[in-house]
Amino acid sequence: MALTGKKRAFADAVLAGFSNKEAAIKAGYSALTASAAGSRLVKDEKVAAYIALARASASSAAQTTSAPAAAPPAAPLTPAFDINAALMHTDPKNFLTIAMNDQALDAKSRIDAAKALLPFTHKKLGETGKKEQQSENAQKASGRFGAAPPPKLVATGGKKVP
Repeated sequence: MALTGKKRAFADAVLAGFSNKEAAIKAGYSALTASAAGSRLVKDEKVAAYIALARASASSAAQTTSAPAAAPPAAPLTPAFDINAALMHTDPKNFLTIAMNDQALDAKSRIDAAKALLPFTHKKLGETGKKEQQSENAQKASGRFGAAPPPKLVATGGKKVP
């Protein structure tokens, strides 16, 4: 279950006891739309599942020990973007290939890298102009039995050429 940073911050604020509007503001949503954002986020399936899981683990932890409930379960650590590793690459194609194949990155980042890499590796079907496409199609159609090209015209300056 992968939550965005804002959604996770909202869920953590709700678990801390803030109202939906206050939690949305603490998560970074605009104060003008915080009430609507809070209402929408509480109904979000992933946020609701995260909150339910955190409350269930907190209640089970409270039952096993008489200590107060702990914070919500730690989310799986996602690697942060390393600017030094990114600066090692001078070729964007090389960088995107490595990002696409990096198992430590989340799936969305890997998909975005693959999308950005597509123009480097695959030509679009319509990248040539109409005239170039027509001449290429004519070359393919005629093969070796096509009409011979016209003779090359040379200017002789009015002299007869033998």
